[in-house]
Amino acid sequence: MRRGSFIEEERRATWILEILREKFPLPDFSDIYGDPFKVLVRTIISQSTAEVNTERAFKRLLSKISPLTPDNIVKADIKEIEEALRVAGLYRNKSFILKKVSSIILEEFNGSLNFIYSLPLNEARERLLSLPGVGPKTADIVLLFCAGKPVLPLDTHVQRVSKRLGLVPVDEGRYDAIRLRLESLYRPADYFSVHLLFIALGRSFCRAVKPLCPRCPIKNLCPSAGSLF
Repeated sequence: MRRGSFIEEERRATWILEILREKFPLPDFSDIYGDPFKVLVRTIISQSTAEVNTERAFKRLLSKISPLTPDNIVKADIKEIEEALRVAGLYRNKSFILKKVSSIILEEFNGSLNFIYSLPLNEARERLLSLPGVGPKTADIVLLFCAGKPVLPLDTHVQRVSKRLGLVPVDEGRYDAIRLRLESLYRPADYFSVHLLFIALGRSFCRAVKPLCPRCPIKNLCPSAGSLF
C-alpha cells in the first residue's frame, strides 16, 4: 500500500473510532482489571459463550470460590466449578481447563501471572500461550486489560467488523496478520477502545447475520454498507 493511501486509511480509521466513542459507552471491568488471574478465568469462560451468560457464570464462580486464586481452584471440587459454569456452555471442558491452568500456574509460575508486568510483550505472550485453553485472543486480553501492553485482541466481532469496514483484507484469516494490521492503523493508547467498541458495533449493528446497515452510525464510512442485507 502506498504511503498516501495508508495515511488516508489511518484518518478513516480514526473517524470511525471517534464516532463509536460517541455512540457507545465503554463497559466497566474495573472489578477485575487488577487481577490477571480473574481476567484469564473470565476470558476462558467467555469462549463460545454469549456475554450475558459469561457474566452469570463468572459471578457464580466468584460466589463459590473466594478468593478466586489458582490455589483455591485446584482445591475446589470440580463438580462445584461445573455447577457454577453450567450456564456458560461447554462447562465440563472449561472446568477441566481451569483446573489444569491453575495447577500449571502454581507449579511453573509460583502461583501468579505477575510476569505479564515485567516481561517484554512477546515473552509474556508466549508464556500465556503455553497454558492449556489459552489462545491468542485470551492471552492478548490479559496483556492489554491488566498490563496495558500494546496489543489489540481480536474476537469474532472485531474480525468481522474490521473486514467489513475495509480496514483489513476480507480474505485474511490469520489472527496475527489481522491484529498487526489494526495495530498499525491505531495508536497503542486506543487499542483498548478499539477492541471494546468494535465488539459493541458488532453486537448492535454489524451482526454476522442480517446486519443493520441502514441504522449503523458509521455507514457513511463503510464500503460494505448496503451490500450485506
